[in-house]
Amino acid sequence: MTIKKIKRAARIILVGAPGVGKGTQAERLMKRYPQISAVSSGDLLRASVRQKSPLGREAENAMKSGDLVPDDMILRLILAELKSKNWLPTQTSLTSAMPAPPPSASPSASFILDGFPRTAIQAARLDALVPINLVVSLITPVNIILERIASRWVHAPSGRVYNTGFNKPRVAGRDDVTGEALTQRTDDDEETWRMRLRKFDETSKPLLEHYGGKGVLWTVEGDSSDEISPKLFREFENRF
Repeated sequence: MTIKKIKRAARIILVGAPGVGKGTQAERLMKRYPQISAVSSGDLLRASVRQKSPLGREAENAMKSGDLVPDDMILRLILAELKSKNWLPTQTSLTSAMPAPPPSASPSASFILDGFPRTAIQAARLDALVPINLVVSLITPVNIILERIASRWVHAPSGRVYNTGFNKPRVAGRDDVTGEALTQRTDDDEETWRMRLRKFDETSKPLLEHYGGKGVLWTVEGDSSDEISPKLFREFENRF
């Protein structure tokens, strides 16, 4: 794959239904544009719990009690990560009454934010601290997503994923590395996935409307990741 350079900071969110290939597109963007990094709210949360930081202890207590981790906690983790890389000024704060200072415009301050925001309310909170400048809505027909899931097989011990449609194991039903048997996930049945997709449609609509109002939403459609990627690259290079 050709490696390209971008001219200014890209602060990106990928939005798409489960099974649409967000992870694939994120990996391809980072490989083509090495100035982009991944920032995962889930990874930051797990790391803070493992390190037993003050924020991690708060998060662990919330999860142990069965509560959702509060938005403020996730935002504090994201801010701490971006500040540690010098992508945000140190004075950026959730509690400041002053408008947040602008983030770094350096291309090396580019990132794909994964896992947050999931709602329009969360997006508005994030806007006040870190203005996102590209939100990509990835769309693949439901029947194609369901076909992908029906063809998905996993090696449970390692997490390696195969697909009999486009990423077949070398030996049918066997992991390429260990030769052990592949299985299908118990929740990879069609009805479960139809429910997930309906739920995604309900929750994502206000989020997409929010970013549409900000003028940073761009929608791309395709039946496969290979069809979507070239369109995404073209749009990305037009913007950055």
